[in-house]
Amino acid sequence: MSENNNYTFVIKPKRTLWEIDLKEIWRYRDLLFLLVKRDFISVYKQTILGPVWFFIQPLLITITFTIIFGQVAKISTGGAPEILFYLTGITFWNYFSSCLTSTSNTFVSNASVFGKVYFPRLIVPLSVIISNLMKLGIQLLLLLMVWVYYIINSDAVHPQIELLLMPFYLLVFALMGLGFGLIFSALTTKYRDLTFLIAFGVQLLMYASAVIFPASVVPADKQWILFLNPLVSLMEAIKYSFLGQGIFSWFYLAYSTIFTAIILVIGVLVFNKVEKGFIDTV
Repeated sequence: MSENNNYTFVIKPKRTLWEIDLKEIWRYRDLLFLLVKRDFISVYKQTILGPVWFFIQPLLITITFTIIFGQVAKISTGGAPEILFYLTGITFWNYFSSCLTSTSNTFVSNASVFGKVYFPRLIVPLSVIISNLMKLGIQLLLLLMVWVYYIINSDAVHPQIELLLMPFYLLVFALMGLGFGLIFSALTTKYRDLTFLIAFGVQLLMYASAVIFPASVVPADKQWILFLNPLVSLMEAIKYSFLGQGIFSWFYLAYSTIFTAIILVIGVLVFNKVEKGFIDTV
């Protein structure tokens, strides 16, 4: 066959680890939307209550946390209503943890598909981020209803102008979860035990991310240690914006943003490297 023939598509490995063909991802946007629909529907497809679980899950966890940490352990919420405080933290933590744990299984759970047909592999973790964002949107409705109730019937909730930064908070959460997920997805192709450790580690991380307590309970001279966790500044900023209770710091938000950018770059590099030959490992 002549080398001068013009081909419709040429499939070849990436030339560099830095190469991300955004135009190609855009060409496969229909597949992206199809995967988002699949992820969103398949979770509760054969359940009795269906999407209602999106409301029930955070509500049950909130009630449990209120009883255990609020009533039994007597952990301070900084003056915010306990139910609203825990529901706020749980809603946004669930989004981050779902993004991380779901994307961490990208190669293992999609090996059969990746081995048969070509498409930009990055579409799969991106679809997870978007589908989880849709779930977050549903859970935000529950949070907003409780939030409005306390605004009307209580003087303990004081929304702040920083609430306008909510899209930025969500973007950092999503990109951080994506970055970590890409790194772990590459590692799980070789070390399957990490799948179990990730789920356990995410649960432990929640207790160190100011989800069940405000950062203000930590002595002022020790708070910088807590804020080394980049999730803490985001959680505190969200609670400050919604409730008026929390520590809002531009410095620590900048730190979280830079940290996220670094993790995302590392994640993309590792993902691009592993996707070339992962099928031989899986």
